[in-house]
Amino acid sequence: MKTTDYIAFTIDRLPKGYVFTYKDFVNKVNKKEAVIKSLNRMAAAGKIKKIAKGKFYKPEKTVFGELKPDQYQFVKDLLEKDGKPIGYLTGYSIFNRLGLTTQVSATIQIGKNEIRSSFKRGQYKISFVKQKNNITKENIPLLQILDTIRYIKKIPDATIESACKRIVAIIKQIPEQKKRRMVRLAAKYPPSTRALLGAVLDELGNVKLTLPLRKSLNPITKYKMNGVEKVCSTAGKWNIK
Repeated sequence: MKTTDYIAFTIDRLPKGYVFTYKDFVNKVNKKEAVIKSLNRMAAAGKIKKIAKGKFYKPEKTVFGELKPDQYQFVKDLLEKDGKPIGYLTGYSIFNRLGLTTQVSATIQIGKNEIRSSFKRGQYKISFVKQKNNITKENIPLLQILDTIRYIKKIPDATIESACKRIVAIIKQIPEQKKRRMVRLAAKYPPSTRALLGAVLDELGNVKLTLPLRKSLNPITKYKMNGVEKVCSTAGKWNIK
C-alpha cells in the first residue's frame, strides 16, 4: 500500500476529534518526511484540520457545525509520556466539569512539576500551574480538588459561598482513605488551602483527619474568604473570615 493510501486508510479508522501527529504513522511507514508532506497536503485539501505545527485531527461535522477536539486531546502530549502522567488538567479546565461554573474557558490550565511559559495552541491559551506533589493517576483527582480550593477566588461566575458548597458536596463523596491522602497532599499547598480543607472536613464530620492540617498552620494568621462561614460552621475556628 502506498504511503498516502495507508495514511488515508489509518486516519479514516481514527475516532472523530482524535489529535494525531506523524509519529502515529512512522512505525508502519518508515518515511518521516513523506508522512509529514502527506498530512500537510490533506490539511490543505480540508480532509483533516491542523491545530498546531505537526498536530492534526479529523473534524466531526454535526447539524450544529464542526466540533473541535476536547481539551485533553489538544494537550495530551503535555499530560503523558510513555504511558505515564506528567501533567493533568486543572483550574479553568476543570471548574466547569466539577460543576463549579457554567463558563467554559478559552484557557487550558495544566498542573506540572516543571512549568514553562504559556503559549497558544489553536483557539486555546495553554498555561501552567506548579505542582509540588508527585503526579500519579491516583493523585490527580485529589490534586484537581486541592487546586480548586487553592483558586476558589478565581472561579469564573461563582461566589466563594457557591463554590464552597460544591466543594463540600464533592469531598463528601470521597472515601475516607482518599481523604487521608488528600490531607497529606495538602501539606505542599499554601496555608489558606489547608485551612479551607480543614474547615470542609470539619463540616463533614471528619474531625480526626484535620489534626495534621491544624498543626501545620500559624494560629494567628487570618484567611480572607468571605462566604465560607455560611457553608462551614467551623470556619472561624480555622481563622477563615
